[in-house]
Amino acid sequence: MKISDLLRLSTDNLRRRKGRTALTVIGVVVGTFSIIVMISLGIASNAQNEAMLQSWGDLTQITINNYQWGAASGDVPVLDDKMLDQLRSYEHVVAVTPMYQDNNLNAQIYAGKNDRYEAYAWNMYGVDMDALQAMDYQLISGSFVADDLNLGKKKIPVLIGEHFAYEFQDTRKSPNSGKRQRYWGETDSLGNPVEPFFDIQKEKLTLRLTAYDSNGNEKTEDYQLVVVGVFQQDDAKQYFTNSGIAMRVTDMQMLSKAYQKLSGNKQNSGGSYMITSSGQQLKQKDNGYENVYVKVDDVDNVSDVEQQIKDLGYETYSMTQIREEMQASVAKSQMILGGTAAVALLVAALNIANTMMMSIYERTKEIGVMKVLGCEVRKIRNMFLVEAGAIGLLGGVIGVALSYAASAILNNLTMIAALFGGSIDLSGLMGSFGGGYYYGMDGGSAAISMIPPWLVLLGLGFSTLVGVLSGLWPAIRATKISALEAIRHE
Repeated sequence: MKISDLLRLSTDNLRRRKGRTALTVIGVVVGTFSIIVMISLGIASNAQNEAMLQSWGDLTQITINNYQWGAASGDVPVLDDKMLDQLRSYEHVVAVTPMYQDNNLNAQIYAGKNDRYEAYAWNMYGVDMDALQAMDYQLISGSFVADDLNLGKKKIPVLIGEHFAYEFQDTRKSPNSGKRQRYWGETDSLGNPVEPFFDIQKEKLTLRLTAYDSNGNEKTEDYQLVVVGVFQQDDAKQYFTNSGIAMRVTDMQMLSKAYQKLSGNKQNSGGSYMITSSGQQLKQKDNGYENVYVKVDDVDNVSDVEQQIKDLGYETYSMTQIREEMQASVAKSQMILGGTAAVALLVAALNIANTMMMSIYERTKEIGVMKVLGCEVRKIRNMFLVEAGAIGLLGGVIGVALSYAASAILNNLTMIAALFGGSIDLSGLMGSFGGGYYYGMDGGSAAISMIPPWLVLLGLGFSTLVGVLSGLWPAIRATKISALEAIRHE
C-alpha cells in the first residue's frame, strides 16, 4: 500500500462519516482556537509591557547607587576608576560610566553682552563619552567629545541638552517679570513657538565658579564652555538630554578641584550629607562615585550582571525586577486560561479516540479482508493514525483561521465600537493579563492579540499530535483483531 493509497483510504473513510467527523473536528477547533488566542493575548501583553518599560528607561541598563554611610561603607569597595575597569571586564557588560556631579559646586553660566543672560549650572555631569555612545545616546548635531580633545586653557568641550537654552534668564528684566525667562513649548499670541534668547551653539558661554573665603570675600574663576554637540531629548535616559550639560569626567573633576582651591576648603567639594534622628549632620564617607551606569548586551543577561554587582556590596536598580514581575503575572493568567483551553483539547482528544474506536467496530470486516489479502499490520495501523492525525490537522487549520479572525476583531474593537457610536475600555482586559497599562502606538491602539508564525506552527503541530496520540490506541487495537473473526463479523 503506497502512501497515496493510504491517504486516499483515510480521506474516503472520513468522508463516509461526515457528521461524526465534523463533530469531532469541532472539538479540536475549540481547543486549538482557545489555546492560540490565550497565548496571543499573553504575547501582546508582554510586548506592551516591554514597550512601556522601554519608555521608562533602558531595560539593559543597571544603576549602581553607592550611598554608604558610616561603618556600613567599610564593607563596600571604593567605587573608583579602578572598580569601573573591573566592571567593564565582566562578561556581557558593554559600557560603564559614572554620573559624576559635585553637589556643592557653586557655578553659574553666562552668555550675551556684559553677561546679560544667566543660568544655574545645577544639572551638570561628568561622564564617559564612549559609554554614552554605547548606551545609544543620540545627538541632534555635533559629535561626542573625544578623550584627547584639547581646546586650550580654561576651555571645556561640552554636550548640552536639546532645550538647555531655555534655562537662561534675562538679568535685565525684573525677577517678577514674565519676560525674564522663556520656556520650551511656550507660544506667542499668534501660536508660534517662542525661541530662546540666543542661539546657544553660536554664543560664547562662560562658566563662573563663585566661592567666599572666611572673611566673606567673593572669589570667582571663569571657564569657557564650548558646545561640541547637542543631545536629542530622550526622557527614558539621563535627564541632561533635555536641559543639562555633560562633559568628560576629567573636566568635571578639574572643576571640583578648582572650586576647592578657590574656596580654600578641600572638604567642601563633592559628597553628601545625612541628618540623623537626633539632628546630627553626618558627612558621607568618600567611597567613590555616587552613581554609575552599567550597560549590558542583552536584557536576558541583566539579572546575572546585576547579581555580580550586588555581591560586591553595592545597591543596584534596574527594570529587570519589574519586567520579571510583569512576565510572571502574564504567565499566571495564561496558565489559568490556557488550562481551561487544554481541558477543551483533552475533551477533543477523547472524542477522537471514541470516533476511531467506533470506526474500528464498523470496519472490522474490512480490516479482516485487508489482512487476508496480505496487507501488513503496520499499514493498517498507519491508516487509522493518518485518519486521526487528519482530524487533528483539519481542526487545527480551522482553529488557526478562527484565531486570526478573533485577533483581528480584538485589535479593532475600538474602531468597531466607534462605527456604532460607542466606546470600549480595553484597560480591564489587558490588566487581567498583567499588563496594567494600555496605550496607543503611532496614534492608534496597541495590539491586544499577536499571533506570530511560530504560534501558528505550534497550534497546527499540537492539534495534529493530539489527533495522532488519540488514535494510537484504537490503531493498535485494530491490528490485534483476528482476520478470521473479522471476516465473520456482521
